[in-house]
Amino acid sequence: MIVLNDSYTILLSTTNDFVNLLKFPFMQRAIAGAVLMGMLGGLLGCFVTLRQLSFFSHAVGHAALVGVALGVLLQFNPTGMLVPFTLIFGVVVLYFIDKTDLGSDSVLSIILSASLAFGVILSSFIKGYRGNLMGVLFGDILAIDQTDLFLTLIVLVTSAVFLLTTLRQQILLTLNPAVAQVQGVSVHLYRYAFIILLSLAVAVAIKAVGALLVNAFLVIPASTGKLISQQFSKFLLTSVLIGCGTSIGGILLSGFFNIASGPSIVLVQFLVFVIIFLWVKRITKKA
Repeated sequence: MIVLNDSYTILLSTTNDFVNLLKFPFMQRAIAGAVLMGMLGGLLGCFVTLRQLSFFSHAVGHAALVGVALGVLLQFNPTGMLVPFTLIFGVVVLYFIDKTDLGSDSVLSIILSASLAFGVILSSFIKGYRGNLMGVLFGDILAIDQTDLFLTLIVLVTSAVFLLTTLRQQILLTLNPAVAQVQGVSVHLYRYAFIILLSLAVAVAIKAVGALLVNAFLVIPASTGKLISQQFSKFLLTSVLIGCGTSIGGILLSGFFNIASGPSIVLVQFLVFVIIFLWVKRITKKA
């Protein structure tokens, strides 16, 4: 009986601490960032999964190490250096893919390996505290500030306006680029525009979930939504809702148990994916 009372007291104390934690501005910014980034990841993730660009976002995320290392060495704001670097990197990678006869996976593997090697070499020249590099690798959504929220909001609004106003062309380009070109769709323009948005999304999400997990942030919500939605519009909406909901859930889990925020978000996303997968599989067997 005493053990039960002690356990209840500990749980009550933890709950009160967590409620008090929600009153802090940094926690409120983290939740707002989770909502925005969850929506952004779900929105772009639909097209990433359907166009098989998950390895591309993975490469851009890992190459971010170079941008941050350059920022630290040149004494620039690492976040300010990260955004233009990932943007340029994404466009250059797509250019190489278009201009070579090699498969996209080969080009991405080559450039990813080179960028990681370059990033490690640059980081070896950084003396003293390397917290910025650790933040890039593992992320910390509790550390985002008003500037990060503003950048995320801009990327989210821009992505939503661009994709939703050109949804017919985007769907056609996703299903069959050759037919899209015959129909008069500017394939190259739309491809480069999407890559720019994807690169920017990776840049703003890295601070929250880290370069090692940013790809999961884009792929898992969309993959989960695809399990339960056959119609594209529903697939899009479901992915956004899952991305938003799991991000909030991850933040709450992180705050309640005092564990890393980025891995917490991805863990919640994975658990939701597994639950929905098992649920869909069970329904399919019954049918």
